[in-house]
Amino acid sequence: MDPFRTRDHVPRFDEIVRDYAVRSATTRARQRSVLDIPYGKAPRERLDLFLPREPGPDAPVHVFVHGGYWRMFAKEDFSFVAETVVEAGAIAVVIGYDLMPHARMDRIVDEVRRAARWVATEIWRFGGDATALSVSGHSAGAHLCCWLLDPDAAGMRVASALLLSGVYDLAPLRTSFLHDLIGLTDEEVERWSPLRRRLRADASVSLLVGEHETAPFHEQAAQLAKHLGTGGAATRRLVLPGEDHMTAVRALGDARSIAGRELRRVIDASRVLRTV
Repeated sequence: MDPFRTRDHVPRFDEIVRDYAVRSATTRARQRSVLDIPYGKAPRERLDLFLPREPGPDAPVHVFVHGGYWRMFAKEDFSFVAETVVEAGAIAVVIGYDLMPHARMDRIVDEVRRAARWVATEIWRFGGDATALSVSGHSAGAHLCCWLLDPDAAGMRVASALLLSGVYDLAPLRTSFLHDLIGLTDEEVERWSPLRRRLRADASVSLLVGEHETAPFHEQAAQLAKHLGTGGAATRRLVLPGEDHMTAVRALGDARSIAGRELRRVIDASRVLRTV
């Protein structure tokens, strides 16, 4: 079976997706939020803020980037991640972006960077401290977070990151089921594979993979950890017991899970590693 076709390896795929929606609706109903703030002109260039009920001065800020192989899902599907973030006393920012194949990779990366720049310049209005900025992403979102750690990502500075179940070398996707759906080009593979680019070494990076994910996700996490470590970055790798590609991200919304505790650690690290 295709190791990248998640549905083949997660029998409860549709049930879990429905659970994302239920949990996210609950989060939006019970947490303080400011929704659908535009960071650009396109319909999906919007972000949602979730605010601690009793924020301290200069609250740290955490940006989450959703996955879906750059072709599915929306920010509204992942509001539940904010549960762990606001419990940690931070502001959660869940961003949306355009999807492939309508949008190409360069546009999506640009959108994610522009969303992060919006946070860097505007989050003070909501009590946030952009110098204590951390990010996380799942699957394609983890890939996109890498481009916030790129030296060319001007206008923001990420102190710490959590990369969950990411794809960091795009080449294998060209022979996967995704070939007919998003049609990655040779140029996109070369330009937008984090393993082919030197990333910043001054951010703390955690790389997580679910125990029951297919081999490429484990292999690519190990490769990126080595790649970042060679450049001098502080990295940490964790395998999440019992989790698969779909349940691993759901666990981020549970502050008591291993994934949730690691997310809290990454947020706390951003306080210590505040950028200037």
